[in-house]
Amino acid sequence: MFETQTPGKNPRQSRRSFLEKSVKLAGVAATVAAARTLLPGGAWAAGSEGLEKTDLTLGIIPLTDCAVLVVAQEKGFFKKYGLNGRISKEASWANIRDKVNIGALDAAHMLAGMPIAATLGVGALEKPTITAYSMDLNGNGITVSNELYDRMMEADPEAMLERPTSARALKKVIDAHNASGAEPMTFAQVFPVSTHNYEIRYWMADAGIDPDKDVRLIVIPPPQMVANLRAGNIVGYCVGEPWNERAVQAGMGKTIITNYEIWNNNPEKVVGCNLEWAEKNPNTHRAMIMALLEAAQWMDKPENRMEVVKIISQRSYVNAPEDVVKMSMTGTFQYSRDEDPRPLPDFNVFYRYAATYPWQSHAKWFITQMIRWGQIDKAIDITKAAKSVYRPDIYIEAAKALGVPYPTITEKVEGTHDAPWTLTEATKPIEMGSDKFFNGKVFDPSDPVGYIDSFGVKALAVSMDALKVANS
Repeated sequence: MFETQTPGKNPRQSRRSFLEKSVKLAGVAATVAAARTLLPGGAWAAGSEGLEKTDLTLGIIPLTDCAVLVVAQEKGFFKKYGLNGRISKEASWANIRDKVNIGALDAAHMLAGMPIAATLGVGALEKPTITAYSMDLNGNGITVSNELYDRMMEADPEAMLERPTSARALKKVIDAHNASGAEPMTFAQVFPVSTHNYEIRYWMADAGIDPDKDVRLIVIPPPQMVANLRAGNIVGYCVGEPWNERAVQAGMGKTIITNYEIWNNNPEKVVGCNLEWAEKNPNTHRAMIMALLEAAQWMDKPENRMEVVKIISQRSYVNAPEDVVKMSMTGTFQYSRDEDPRPLPDFNVFYRYAATYPWQSHAKWFITQMIRWGQIDKAIDITKAAKSVYRPDIYIEAAKALGVPYPTITEKVEGTHDAPWTLTEATKPIEMGSDKFFNGKVFDPSDPVGYIDSFGVKALAVSMDALKVANS
């Protein structure tokens, strides 16, 4: 435990005096409560001592999974740890990336692959960026226009009735469309290194669709997806909530599959910051993570979800009707306007299943997809890259201070559990959710190169031999 030096005083004596006064004022119970609020670095929950910086500007994109940052602000969790948060709603993921890069944002709501891409210089200037906090699991969907949905139903009704729904029917429609000489169909996702990009590609490629050759895949910011579907600029998209349900409620499209179904309890967003900022403000960073952990615990209680809906639906945040936002946030999902919502209790997970832990195996999975689709053009050490960006060591400091359980490993195999299970490699057993992929594949983080090589559809910009050498 670190302590803050006070000029002219012995820090241990200062702390003893404080505790003695607490005993006199409120007895032993107050002493225990006070001791529990002491942050590593000497900052008290009610104050800002020991914090390098107290005023934070935190960026978000208007999606339901920005919730933990918003709730930490609105419900006073930041204030509890001596932080004055200001939420800045940004127009695009590029804005988030660039503002964090130049220091206009202290930290931000980021796609799980963004800190990796920034660190490796994928699609932008290289800037060492880290995450020590995972914001949520799941939360996305793939939605298509009514016209395309009807064509898919006609092409392969059996495939369309399966759950989870594969892209087999879409493959037949695309093959016929391209054979006619028509321009390739246009689909959208939200950012080149987004989970959405990798999810729609994973889903399409499993059915034999080459997302770089058979269709046109473009980037559109999340809030603009529905308008572009309405205008006919795109025939489908992969996006986070509430922008799938907005199209469904408006009767403009149907959701084919959620990313929960593509990969059960997959990582979605993280809180990212510059490595330089984290090293300059370690106590502030830790306090921020502690506030977020408490906010996430509060949010994952079913009785609090409707309050979360009311908070994030506001114009200054997601700016969407409560009826639309509450659909996925309260454990149901409506795939089509002409059918009843279906139970999907794990569509938004904010704390359960070690959702907040920055698994380095998750980072490795995203790097495999960047390599698979040609975004990384040189052979890199995948493990080294993952460890430099995803920082469970920082997370653990915050978790220890709060006394909450945390994993004692940094990697786990994905795709082997089709039912709830218990993680015993933790300070206390943690109940986990299923982690299966819809196509039955397994990701073993000890062999990321073999995983890349196992895919039939890929667009490598680096040789497999070079990758094997770099990761031997």
